[in-house]
Amino acid sequence: MNLCLLDADSPRFPNANSAAEEPDGLLAVGGNLNPLTLLAAYRQGIFPWYQDDDPILWWSPSNRCVLIPEQLHISKSLRRCLRQCQFRLSTDTAFTEVIEACAAPRSDENGTWIIDEMIEAYCQLHRLGHAHSVEVWAGDELAGGIYGVAVGGVFCGESMFSGRTNGSKVAMAYLCQWLVDQGFNLLDCQINNPHLESMGAQLVPREQYLSWLAATRDNSLQWPQARSVSW
Repeated sequence: MNLCLLDADSPRFPNANSAAEEPDGLLAVGGNLNPLTLLAAYRQGIFPWYQDDDPILWWSPSNRCVLIPEQLHISKSLRRCLRQCQFRLSTDTAFTEVIEACAAPRSDENGTWIIDEMIEAYCQLHRLGHAHSVEVWAGDELAGGIYGVAVGGVFCGESMFSGRTNGSKVAMAYLCQWLVDQGFNLLDCQINNPHLESMGAQLVPREQYLSWLAATRDNSLQWPQARSVSW
């Protein structure tokens, strides 16, 4: 495996298409999590993903999980939940709380990849206006949420969580509607899973994702303000 070793101070990423076939998408090791490094990575279709005891690992899988925001599938039960207005929605009001909730251990997982240095790195991106969160509230309780990084017309979703039934699905529904309204073309979900598939996510070849990204990454779009949506 021809793995690129990145300089710790001035990392330069190789072409995403040079990523390994096994493990699928592993591209580089090293570098740092500074804002300019992270933004450069996302603009090239690359993202960090590693465990606490690993060096920083950078990935660009051969098939990318994406969701066209206007093609989000909303089940009958979720639509009923949305119409009942059981939750209050906000955006960028509790970014740290959302990412910490996403990092909390889950019964179906061993450990978490959202370690302390990742939390600090994305909180810094948030303070600079590049990373955003959607919050779902039940009273004063954070009942669900999602966070990620905006890159032109693409929103790169990093993780989501549910503190209550449907919490993450409600966050996804509102996020996609807001993305459509603001002119975002794509929600990058990175890695496929059944939960995302059930909401309309699909796998596309890396080359297609990189082409979409290149066409929209320089778009200047405003992050939406939280507002009501009719279901």
